[in-house]
Formats: sequence, structure tokens, C-alpha cells
Amino acid sequence: MEDLILHVEALIFASEQSISAKDICPILLDVHEQVLSEEEVESMIARIKQKYDQPEFALTLVALNGGYQFLTKPAYYKSINQLQINRSKRKLSQAAMETLSIIAYRQPVTKLEVEQIRGVNCDYTIQKLLEKDLISITGKAESVGKPLLYGTSTLFMDHFGINTFAELPQLKDLPTEINEIGNYKDD
Repeated sequence: MEDLILHVEALIFASEQSISAKDICPILLDVHEQVLSEEEVESMIARIKQKYDQPEFALTLVALNGGYQFLTKPAYYKSINQLQINRSKRKLSQAAMETLSIIAYRQPVTKLEVEQIRGVNCDYTIQKLLEKDLISITGKAESVGKPLLYGTSTLFMDHFGINTFAELPQLKDLPTEINEIGNYKDD
């Protein structure tokens, strides 16, 4: 059993995206010819999480998007942030973030709908988001010409650290500046 726990740990570590117990079960069956239930794998994952919750580890096991992924602990944020700054050439542009936001909140959405909201052509930006696997083609619209529909991918969920779309910030959660038009009161 301890050997299988190490294999589960290795699978989670090697996975580029979050991986679920449901995904792990058939892999263990193929490699070790051992049938395990999702509950048994979840139990192993709980033991792995308990292990990495110890202070001597910089990593922790986090539930993300219906699966599990190793992430660094918040105490190491400054170091990781500096790494990200050093790699900032790969970050998303303002146009990409705007386009990605529209797709996340409006999905499934066509390119034309995104362009109408942004007011500019989005061909290049959508192509780059597809290449980075942050969005995916989810189907075709029933409108004239059957344009492609776009939605966010599971990598989007992992990248932004959310489990469900309900965790996306809502307009009411965002700070707003109070702008008043009309009478000016002199105190």
C-alpha cells in the first residue's frame, strides 16, 4: 500500500494540470494491475496531503478543479513572485486579459461577440489564448455561418486557482469609484 501511495504522489506531481482520483484509478490498474476504488485513492491522497502539510515541505497538496495539484505554500510567495517577475515576458497582455475575461464571464461566446464588447479585432488575441491553452473551442453557434464558440479550459481554472466559475469575482465584489454628476455641495 505504501508503494501505491508513492505512485499516486508521483502522478499528482508529474501532472501539468490537476488530476482527480477518478483519473488515477485506471492508471494504477494499467501499471500495477490492482483495482482501487476512488475512495481508496482519495484516502491515499488525504495521507499525502497530511504529509505535505508539515512545515519542512515548501509544497502543499491543493484541491483544484475537481482534482489535486501540488502548489507552493503561501509563505514562499515573495520568492515565487520574483521568479514570475523574471519570467514576465511570457505574461498575458492587457488585450489578452480583457479577451480572456469576456470569454470567462460570457462563455460560450463567439469571436464576433467578444469583438463587439471590446470594440477591436480579436483574431490575434484569441489565437494566442488558444495556443496557451487558456481557452478552447466548445462548439459552433446555431447562427448564420455557424461561428465557433469559445470557452475557458481546465488550464484556465488551474492557472487562476479556482474550482468553479462561481468563484470568479462578481461586479459587486470589485471596488468602484464613486462618481457623482450634478449638484456640488460646498461644506
